[in-house]
Amino acid sequence: MALSKIRDEEELLRACEEYRDARLGFTNGCFDLLHVGHVRYLQEARAAVDALIVAINSDASVRALKGAGRPVAPAEQRAEMLAALECVDLVVIFADRTAERLVALVQPDVYFKGADYSRELNMPPEARVVEGYGGEVRFIKLTPGVSTTELISRIRSGGLGAPRPVVR
Repeated sequence: MALSKIRDEEELLRACEEYRDARLGFTNGCFDLLHVGHVRYLQEARAAVDALIVAINSDASVRALKGAGRPVAPAEQRAEMLAALECVDLVVIFADRTAERLVALVQPDVYFKGADYSRELNMPPEARVVEGYGGEVRFIKLTPGVSTTELISRIRSGGLGAPRPVVR
């Protein structure tokens, strides 16, 4: 089932036709080391729409954005983990630095991004595309103290040590 959710770009566009009468959501990111913050973010996004597309950066794209040593997991594995989540309907891997082109093709009703982005300080380019055709942009609050960068740092420094409290 999970693998059937993973589509290449052409397959994704065909699959989107099935969702044209539904409220379609879209988000994108690296999703390198899936963690509880990702799961909560994706669940909240999916609760607001009828179907959720998750676009993940290719390995080369992650390296360009995050630097050497990233991604930790290859794109195919990251896609499979996301596709296994009930709240995710479709997954696509994209090679561009941003998902602007893909968002313009799909034209989701709602584009989701984490609240580490904002309209005032660092509006994602994909959000501008969505607003350009009249779609909605939502910023979702992040889970405090949980990030891939922090997890990688803690692992490299010798382990997780005492668990940090997870705030809901």
